[in-house]
Amino acid sequence: MNESARALLVLIGVLIGPAAWSQHAFELSPLTIETSNGRHDFTVELALTSGQQAQGLMFRQEMAADAGMLFVHPRPRLLTMWMRNTLIPLDMVFAGPDGRVTHVVERTIPLSEKTISSRVPAKAVLELNAGTVARLGIRPGDRLVHPMLNG
Repeated sequence: MNESARALLVLIGVLIGPAAWSQHAFELSPLTIETSNGRHDFTVELALTSGQQAQGLMFRQEMAADAGMLFVHPRPRLLTMWMRNTLIPLDMVFAGPDGRVTHVVERTIPLSEKTISSRVPAKAVLELNAGTVARLGIRPGDRLVHPMLNG
């Protein structure tokens, strides 16, 4: 996609995107990430339905530093994500049913249609602002603590 097409897509998303996607509300929920250097608390939006998961963070221009979106699936499987219509760079943290981090992808590229894979079966993916993984030292083996995981 050339730069002028990308700029047009961003402009369309800014002007009509939020209104077009407002039909999906997201429940807020606390989530803690346990790393080797401590516990880190977040408030995440839950993407549980197929509609919520399709919408994700599309057309958002910003997200609070202690916020994120948690996509939870009924059972572990190979998960794939992309950044279509997503305007902010993200870190993606994939986790198994026990909340253990299995794979991390840092600094995804806004508006990219490149497939981002969990590489191994995962039950959930946590999207955070780009740079959060490096700042907190999140690595495979760390743990997401949330009632929809850990069991």
